[in-house]
Amino acid sequence: MSDTANPATKMDIDEAEIDEGLYSRQLYVLGHEAMKKMAASNVLIVGLNGLGAEIAKNVCLAGVKSVTLYDPEPVTLQDLSSQYLLREEDIGKPRAAATLPRLSELNAYVPVRNLGGRSGQEISVDMIRPFQVVVLCNASYEKQLEINDWTHPNGVHFISAEARGLFGSVFNDFGPKFTCVDTTGEQALTGMIVSVDKDKEGLVTCLDEARHGLEDGDFVTFTEVQGMEELNGCKPRKISVKGPYTFTIGDTSGFGDYTRGGIFHQVKMPKIIEFKSLRESLKSPEFFITDFAKFDHPATLHAGFQALSQFRKQHQRLPRARNAEDAAALVSLAKKIDADADEKVLTELAYQATGDLSPITAVIGGFVAQEVLKACSAKFHPMVQHMYFDSLESLPSTLPTEEDCKPIGSRHDGQIAVFGKQFQEKIASHRQFLVGAGAIGCEMLKNWSMMGLATGPDAKIQVTDLDTIEKSNLNRQFLFRPKDLGKFKSEVAGAAVSEMNPALKGHIICKQEPVGQSTENVFNDDFFAALDGVTNALDNVAARQYMDQRCILYEKPLLESGTMGTKGNVQVVIPHLTESYSSSQDPPEKQTLSCTVKNFPNAITHTIEWARQEFDAMFVKPIESVNQYLSEPNYLENSLKYSGQQRELVEQIVSYLVTSRPLTFEECIVWARLQFEEKFNNAIRQLLHSLPKDHLTTSGQPFWSGPKRAPDPLAFNSSDPTHLGFIIAAANLHAYNYGLRGETDPNAFKKVADSVIVPEFTPRSGVKIQITENDPVDQAASDSNDSNDLVKKLPPPSSLAGFRLTPVEFEKDDDTNHHIDFITAASNLRALNYKIPVADRHSTKQIAGKIIPAIATTTTLVVGLVCLELYKIIDGKRKLEEYKNGFVNLALPFFGFSEPIAAAKNKFGNTEWTLWDRIEFNNDPTLKEFIQWFRSTHELDVTMVSQGVSMLWSSFTDKKKSAERLPMKFSKLVEHVSKRPIPPHTKHLLVEVMLMDDEGEDVEVPFILVRI
Repeated sequence: MSDTANPATKMDIDEAEIDEGLYSRQLYVLGHEAMKKMAASNVLIVGLNGLGAEIAKNVCLAGVKSVTLYDPEPVTLQDLSSQYLLREEDIGKPRAAATLPRLSELNAYVPVRNLGGRSGQEISVDMIRPFQVVVLCNASYEKQLEINDWTHPNGVHFISAEARGLFGSVFNDFGPKFTCVDTTGEQALTGMIVSVDKDKEGLVTCLDEARHGLEDGDFVTFTEVQGMEELNGCKPRKISVKGPYTFTIGDTSGFGDYTRGGIFHQVKMPKIIEFKSLRESLKSPEFFITDFAKFDHPATLHAGFQALSQFRKQHQRLPRARNAEDAAALVSLAKKIDADADEKVLTELAYQATGDLSPITAVIGGFVAQEVLKACSAKFHPMVQHMYFDSLESLPSTLPTEEDCKPIGSRHDGQIAVFGKQFQEKIASHRQFLVGAGAIGCEMLKNWSMMGLATGPDAKIQVTDLDTIEKSNLNRQFLFRPKDLGKFKSEVAGAAVSEMNPALKGHIICKQEPVGQSTENVFNDDFFAALDGVTNALDNVAARQYMDQRCILYEKPLLESGTMGTKGNVQVVIPHLTESYSSSQDPPEKQTLSCTVKNFPNAITHTIEWARQEFDAMFVKPIESVNQYLSEPNYLENSLKYSGQQRELVEQIVSYLVTSRPLTFEECIVWARLQFEEKFNNAIRQLLHSLPKDHLTTSGQPFWSGPKRAPDPLAFNSSDPTHLGFIIAAANLHAYNYGLRGETDPNAFKKVADSVIVPEFTPRSGVKIQITENDPVDQAASDSNDSNDLVKKLPPPSSLAGFRLTPVEFEKDDDTNHHIDFITAASNLRALNYKIPVADRHSTKQIAGKIIPAIATTTTLVVGLVCLELYKIIDGKRKLEEYKNGFVNLALPFFGFSEPIAAAKNKFGNTEWTLWDRIEFNNDPTLKEFIQWFRSTHELDVTMVSQGVSMLWSSFTDKKKSAERLPMKFSKLVEHVSKRPIPPHTKHLLVEVMLMDDEGEDVEVPFILVRI
């Protein structure tokens, strides 16, 4: 075995810095500077059990300079409980050597090396000297102290971690003075101000459009302040928050008088963190709390893990699973360290010490990997200093016996040591539906394969995902390799985890259908009847809400999770116990006013939104209008009848079909140059003609003040990369519309653009500008005669038989298609018009493409938390307090857990119900029987009955129709009204009714199911 995996194929790190295709989502989390620092860091991971492999995997995917492994001990069968990079044929080989080939496949930019060593040889100080970060997994406290005694004074970042059954432990020491350059990773805040008091406190008042969002102790600087110019570009000033729109900045009494304007900018200040060595920290520990409901656990486990190390040294083994004698010995050792330690918790630690659970290694491994990245990059606040985690509530309601937990010679012995053989059989027979096989889906399947989920004789895992694998997926969807690009995610993921655990072969059914109404013939009653639960691994709210509705309908538990950068959440939905996913929703995203985007931008997000709209207005919508004119009879006549902007529509079609129709690519460049003039010069001059810079409001105040920034037109300069970038992108997209071949040589564009004769611009009078959201959209008056004259210029569609234009379909991830190039150039040119700081292509792409930042560490941890809840679902727990919803932010770091919210109770008459209840009608009743049932059973009158979009009956339906419909069976009635047959797979109908009680009040009841 080579000490380095395929060194000849590894690429230089400079390449990695520009490979935004691979690192795109992660770059939005870490940024280029942090990535560069990581790319200079060599990481050593000691101990290649499941925990070590999890850390190594995430660090490797993240893109450090190199990952070196040390673990010369032979692979055992129990290692396969959580070490997914090992296979049965690796048993007996050194762990590091066996792990290396599969780990090295994850990232072509990161060399993976094996430090070698022989069995029984422990890591030494001499071996760790070349590394910037050293991670010890499941090492004895003696070894941790030995290594840390050297790393602490020598500038090497040290992390030790353990995973024992349902327990985990982490210790960080990044040295006596560690500089963290950005503690939160959040975007620096900025906002407009309306006044600054000239006094000792210097009270700053912000525009009341938005809260400033600052906190006490933050630092700010200023730009564009008029009057009190001393603040512009000043040294960062520490603030004290006085209210949501006010803060003080200290003495301003010696400055000039504030007149108007100004923008504050939050400045991220470095923070120096002083870490204690492990030796010092063991005596006076500082705990990071992961669960405030277990506030006393960290102190107990601090003693417990030390006692565990002592026990192992004394007995040359760990305590036996569920063995009372060994547990008592460990409790005794721990009590000598901390007399107040909780005996119940210590006993469980002893019982589970030989346990090895994939979900726990995922939680601890994801967390530690992020701490490694913090050590390398100085980005985000490190954990200080001891973390202890447990999930004791995941234990089965009926605890296993010592006999039940003994090894059976299975790859799942590490899990059996915690849960017992009987529970392992429950896991093997459990059937899950995984919706999505992306980042969360890959991690979920990996954990399930290690757990042995659905490996029983009649059990199956169903997984569906319609997406295929792209390059950007490889950075966090670790089951995929470059050779898999273009293949279906579900199939590749299913095959990969079946290789990890051969017992899964034949037990994973992979589909490519999306979930939704169109596939209810696939995911039908029989499909859901064969499931024990559903796990979402989705990236959009609509699909999540749909699956939530299906789980309510079929009364299936749902595990819901999501990530965004370093943040993640987990929600558990249990039938007849908790609320559902759709019971609560995030507040809607704040929308930018259209008048702000169109005329008064003051932030780069406004100009990016404008550029995205211009993309559609130039390369999509007019193209579609032209094609409709050519293919739909009377299209123009009908459009002019209903459109409020008749002239604009006709002008567009005439322009794209007649006056500006290019025959050569050179004509596309001319068109792009004229577009530049129109959008960044003429439009601004027209705006300033209508609203001059000295314009006053009706109250006599300057119009161009506060959030309204007075713009300036731009004069085209072909030597300016942004100007030319717009021409290149616009010309190529215009050419694409007409099927012409594009060009990218800047010199060709310069030559043509500089030769274009630009018509002299004359401002129009009478143009109404949209100043507020309620004003009409700015437009000059036009009459129908103008439109009719233009129509005469259009060739009849019959003369262009077969001719069609090609609309551009926006695609953010293809860097060669000019889409993001156009939006970046257009946005930045408009930003220059309004003196707004420009944004780079990478940032523009994230905003325009609505890209959710992602990093593998968060996904790993969140999925671990999901699987800890899955144990509870398999056990069938029925108490609300036994489940945990979770929220994490690895940047801070922060863990927050809470009980799920109980399903809300409603009532009609004497009947109490929740969202999980339903009224069922079997055997396809008639409409008359249906109505009579409500009257006789609940003394309620039905006033309306509908199904889907069809109104089947109402109290005001005429007598003839009522007489016809009342005797009809429900299925026949639905077909009769909808004029469509019910699909063969449909076995029930969801029916909506309006009901009234005897007092004439409307009554709400559970949803109604009519079985047909």
